[in-house]
Amino acid sequence: MQKIKVLVVDDHTIVRDGICALLTLAGDIEGVGEATNGSEAIDRVRELNPDVVLMDISMPIMGGLE
Repeated sequence: MQKIKVLVVDDHTIVRDGICALLTLAGDIEGVGEATNGSEAIDRVRELNPDVVLMDISMPIMGGLE
């Protein structure tokens, strides 16, 4: 079975680390990358082609709603 590829986007390192740690506990989910803002997330999506982007709504430069 193919794992679900997830990109985690948050401006707080501790939050990203915690979410990635939880994702590793699920056998069918793989954290493929991280980003610190929405602008960086766009670049990572193009680069990594994740299945899911888990993104914070409020971040500097570009938030999750933008």
